[in-house]
Amino acid sequence: MREASSPYLRQHADNPVDWYPWGAEAFARAKEDGKPLFVSIGYAACHWCHVMAHESFEDPAIAQVLSDAFVSVKVDREERPDVDALYMAAVQAMTGSGGWPMSVFCTPDGRPFFAGTYFPPSDRHGMPSFRRVLEAVAAAWSERRHEVEAQASALADALEHHTTALEGLARPADRVAWDEVSRLAVGRLAEKFDPAFGGFGPAPKFPRPGFVELCLRAASEDPGGDPLAMATRTLDAMAAGGIYDHLEGGFARYATDARWLVPHFEKMLTDQALLVRAYLHAWQVTGTPTYLQVVRETIDFVTGSLSTEDGGFCASLDADSAGTEGGHATWTPAEVATALSTELEEPGGAADLTGALCDWWGVTKQGDIEGRSVLHRPLGATLARPPEIEAGRMALAAARRRRPQPARDEKVLTEWHAMFTAALAEAAWACGEESWALRALGAAEHLFSHNRRPDGRWLRSARSGVPAFAGDYAWVLECATRLATSTGEERWIGRAEETADGLLELFWDEGRGGVFTTGRDAEALLVRQKDVTDGALPSANAAAAVALLRLGALTGADRWTDAGARIAELALPLAVSQPLAVADMLPALSLMERGAQIVVAGDRTELLDAVRRRWLPDAVVAWGQPTRSPLWEGREPGAAYVCRGFVCHQPARDVATLEAQLEELVAGPRR
Repeated sequence: MREASSPYLRQHADNPVDWYPWGAEAFARAKEDGKPLFVSIGYAACHWCHVMAHESFEDPAIAQVLSDAFVSVKVDREERPDVDALYMAAVQAMTGSGGWPMSVFCTPDGRPFFAGTYFPPSDRHGMPSFRRVLEAVAAAWSERRHEVEAQASALADALEHHTTALEGLARPADRVAWDEVSRLAVGRLAEKFDPAFGGFGPAPKFPRPGFVELCLRAASEDPGGDPLAMATRTLDAMAAGGIYDHLEGGFARYATDARWLVPHFEKMLTDQALLVRAYLHAWQVTGTPTYLQVVRETIDFVTGSLSTEDGGFCASLDADSAGTEGGHATWTPAEVATALSTELEEPGGAADLTGALCDWWGVTKQGDIEGRSVLHRPLGATLARPPEIEAGRMALAAARRRRPQPARDEKVLTEWHAMFTAALAEAAWACGEESWALRALGAAEHLFSHNRRPDGRWLRSARSGVPAFAGDYAWVLECATRLATSTGEERWIGRAEETADGLLELFWDEGRGGVFTTGRDAEALLVRQKDVTDGALPSANAAAAVALLRLGALTGADRWTDAGARIAELALPLAVSQPLAVADMLPALSLMERGAQIVVAGDRTELLDAVRRRWLPDAVVAWGQPTRSPLWEGREPGAAYVCRGFVCHQPARDVATLEAQLEELVAGPRR
């Protein structure tokens, strides 16, 4: 375990539990000894994973029970999302919910028969202790193995059925228009919306960027009204709350309360990527400066705290520091005063500034967590900091960096790195920010030079050597198309096509359409899954559909457009019955109906700027180096061409004409 590529596995190297990594050795040992497998799945930044580790996996008595009765396997869900997804489906089938740490008991060949998430060290709150669970499972295996085997087989059959069930759903009898899908989705969001503090559903509250983006789409097509209010209330409340890091930027994974005040403090690269996009698009739709401030500070956090020395973006920061959750990020008034007197060049005014900072960020003697305060702003108050507050922010940030820091998961995961690089490239394009453009280019080059085998096969991460999954390929494809737009360089189209070829060759389901999670060359699991509904991230099929449709629009190649459309059609039954389950797939349906192309030929910066300023979610933009695409056929330098389905308006040679054409584009296709 000490040599494992995963920091999460290395964290458990000194446990008295005899852990095996996921692999043939563990299965062979279980079969040889006739023992069931105990599969524990988590990730490095997971607070409750650490809690269960300290309470149970560091306990020699529990370790002895595990050693006597089980073969214990530790899995990093971020390195092996396929294993995680398989057993998460089992946990949800057996318990009705899921989460991490995940605790799954399996037959020696990997079929699950009992599962749960966190188990405490002693019976409490209606939950059995972990030791009692272990003893009960061991007894069932020893005394009623035929029943256990039958249950495992039945569950394996159910997981197989679950994987193929979506393809069996009845297709809508009539064509489903985007306007109808959008109304259905926004209506469901309105039912779940919290008008007081934003967000969709009760505590604990997770940022759901895909939900916000659906509201922004509806608002951009029909300005004003409920969708815009739902989006902005949610974004405002998150940016004001403690889920947002007011000193260093970036977002925690989720909030434990309805006000977005008290987070679990882990910070994941994926959340930063998706929320940068949501706030960027909100800024483009509304022009609200606060949203651009959040974009800038979140990008600063990632390019500072989550960057590797060689240009990668690593996975996460831990929730805990010095054994305390959020210990590095919470404050008392006395700590604020000490930090200011230590860090300010002229500490004479520290007393007055202490009061101002405590008032600004809600630092009180009572605190929010065990007498400590989470920095936040009142909902509706400005986030724009006056000079004295900004000076105080810098002083507190410097003092915070002197505290014990949360551990950093150094994995550079292809999917996650590509996801943030795509967001960074889009932000650079929209804002005209050259430093972001250069960083996005460097990050993409890092990905292409580090995370592929010599034969071109993508890896989940360079160090693990695990073959990449469909989500990895889909987000690399999205990243390459975004770089094609942000740079105007033809080479990114070539790289996108190469990645799309690999995606379809390795993952495509010839029978039913869509992409499987694992490639045809990957380890065979109990079930070969197909990820269609969204989870913590957009489903692999959603990401693939959008990226393929965008590539088809940029190149004019039907093979990409047809593949993207066929994936999107998988979601049609759910789009009309449970649209929020496939929220991140819905933009693909809009692209199919409303997809547009914009070409700016020649050196016309003012025309490019007119395009940049708008959020045009259903349009792709080509400029710079011409490609072989029909988009470029007959284009005269010095003009912009706005097209839908490769049928174009008259060339726009001035900004006013172009803006009128773009306004019509946002309003939807001509009927």
